Amino acid sequence: MARMYFDEDADLSCLENRVVGYVGFGNQGRSQALNMRDSGVKVIVGTPPDASADQAREDGFQVHTVAEVVQKSDVVMMLVPDEIMPVLYNQHIEPHLRNGMVLSFASGYNVTHKFITPPKGVDVVMVAPRMIGKGVRDTFVRGDGFPSLIAVEQDASGLALQRTLAIAKGIGSTRVGVVMSSFAEETTIDLFSEHLGEIYSLRLSYEVLTEAGCSPEAVLLEIYASGESSEIYAAARDLGLWGQVPLHSRTSQYGQQITSQLFADAEARRDQLRKIVRHIRSGEFAREWQEEQMRGMPELIAKTNENLRHPMQQAENRLYRLLKRRDYDLTSASWLQGPKVEE
Repeated sequence: MARMYFDEDADLSCLENRVVGYVGFGNQGRSQALNMRDSGVKVIVGTPPDASADQAREDGFQVHTVAEVVQKSDVVMMLVPDEIMPVLYNQHIEPHLRNGMVLSFASGYNVTHKFITPPKGVDVVMVAPRMIGKGVRDTFVRGDGFPSLIAVEQDASGLALQRTLAIAKGIGSTRVGVVMSSFAEETTIDLFSEHLGEIYSLRLSYEVLTEAGCSPEAVLLEIYASGESSEIYAAARDLGLWGQVPLHSRTSQYGQQITSQLFADAEARRDQLRKIVRHIRSGEFAREWQEEQMRGMPELIAKTNENLRHPMQQAENRLYRLLKRRDYDLTSASWLQGPKVEE
């Protein structure tokens, strides 16, 4: 059984008189930096001169270049996207690392696949929230907190675990509890959940039900657009997966647990899931994704645009306008043309 740690196991004095530098100030970085500062820790921010820098200054943080933040910090929090992190690390972070520093990641991806290999003299740790950025801040403000996976990849100081727990406490995660993991395990679990193909399963359900004569609007509301699934997952979070079953009608309980198995090939699905794990752990996915990035992400952009031309997306655009959720249509993968770090 994995070891868990809570508030009483963590000591914020490990960060006393130390500077925590956040590299990246997006959804996750901003929330963590605000939480850490509210916990009484000195925080500075390193980010390009863009909207994120403006937001950091508006929030009252000292903003520097990434290189300057590393030079001024004792703990460096790596909170930029996986795809730009290696180049940023090689150019602006590694040259300024000093023995005794802490290099903390929110994902095990780049270290696990050796796109980043930190020097021997620094602690290499991970605090990986199992929560979106907004939730990291909202739960902290409410006093609830959120769970995280933690890991120590390299203990140069002999104090890496204590420092990891202090970081977790500073952002509010030990209030709920953090689970001891590893960089490799976090990478496997995180990628696995992304490779299940859930969005394609939902779309296939849409296709079958509309083929059977059901209206697109009714189908979309049933499979995700009503928000009922969010409430079900929230109930599972609080009560457990089977603990939330009594919240459903008896008809629903029978359908979910008995009828659903009539049409499922459990062993075939198990084999598919095992293939996903092998694809991740072999490094094959990481190689494929790195090659795709080097080409400028043509396959990802093309596939996203293809998906946005699907009849289900057109129906969603109409429904969401009627529901006043969006005043625009999703028609192209414009968000994939994000900032890049030049080689």
